[in-house]
Amino acid sequence: MNAIPVEGRCDARFRAVRDAFERNFIEHRELGAAVCVIVDGDPVVDLAGGWRDEARSHPWAPDTLVNVFSVGKGLASACALLLVDRGVIALDEPLARAWAEMAGEGRDAITLRHVLSHRAGLPAIREPLAPDAMLDWHTMTAALARTVPWWPPGSAHGYHVNTFGFLVGEVVRRAAGCSVGTFLRDEIARPFGADVHVGLPRSEHARVADFVWPRPSTVDGTGPATAPAVPAVALSNEMALLAYSNPAGVSGAGFVNTPEWRAAELPSTNGHATAAGVASAYAGLPRLLSAGILGEATTEHSAGDDLVLGRPSRFGLGFQLPQPERPLGPNAATFGHFGAGGALGFLDPVAGVAFGYVTNEMGPRWQNPRNRGLIDAVFASL
Repeated sequence: MNAIPVEGRCDARFRAVRDAFERNFIEHRELGAAVCVIVDGDPVVDLAGGWRDEARSHPWAPDTLVNVFSVGKGLASACALLLVDRGVIALDEPLARAWAEMAGEGRDAITLRHVLSHRAGLPAIREPLAPDAMLDWHTMTAALARTVPWWPPGSAHGYHVNTFGFLVGEVVRRAAGCSVGTFLRDEIARPFGADVHVGLPRSEHARVADFVWPRPSTVDGTGPATAPAVPAVALSNEMALLAYSNPAGVSGAGFVNTPEWRAAELPSTNGHATAAGVASAYAGLPRLLSAGILGEATTEHSAGDDLVLGRPSRFGLGFQLPQPERPLGPNAATFGHFGAGGALGFLDPVAGVAFGYVTNEMGPRWQNPRNRGLIDAVFASL
């Protein structure tokens, strides 16, 4: 383990977390990562290790940023929920009242509650889009406002893999008069000192770790054992395939390490953060949101068979909730959001634990041993 560069602080009580973090590099082929744990407002673990690049020439630093994929959904959701808390928007008001282009073709009934609980029926855009279309906000939101829902809004749920951020973000933009990335920066990141971004300023690009995108295995099966870019279920499900791949680069393939991707605002997919930034944002939520709104957001709204994922999923309003197959510690009140590759942010309000983990290599999407080992070590240390 000594050959792996690991730096940062770890209280003696949480030595098991450092051990689990270091084991990830040996047993689970971690390339670069960071983990942060805040307990009752006190940072007890803040570790960075490994490398920012595949060549292993640049060690991961405490301020290294990395693409955290769907962890950004929780951050975007917090922006929308703050506006609900302030009375600027309402959970059950049709989107079309403020977003006139949403009217018609079955979209009239869609509310912010439907969007946040993945029940809006818009997990994918039907019309073919150019491979770089996701880099243009208007192109994506206009296409969504032309899409006929895949199911009657509210009647079922399916993970809005990439459309979620554009739907939530456009509601925020119209209500707040600024982009969701700007709102996140001004209302959450700065007040809580959280190093989280949607739409990364070019001045910050130099501290971003490269994300190693999955490569297909060789024909004889000897290639790297990486996760597929598109889940297997999508290959036999048109809706799911389009959710992950229309436009072709919307999930990050071919774009994730480019300046254009980092600078654009794709709240579902291209949030950039440090582990400490993610943990700090979650630690601040009880101060940001009223108990009523936070309670509503963490109450189960969707559960069971997911029409996009092809397996059970469970959501509150914008946050993933614990499932037996993928727990977030021992307490049922915990909420957060995973990101592709294993990145994760959550808050356990019972134990007072805020957690952030970021990584630059795609691990298993569903049950990831890297983040699971860290979670288990945190709660074993309490």
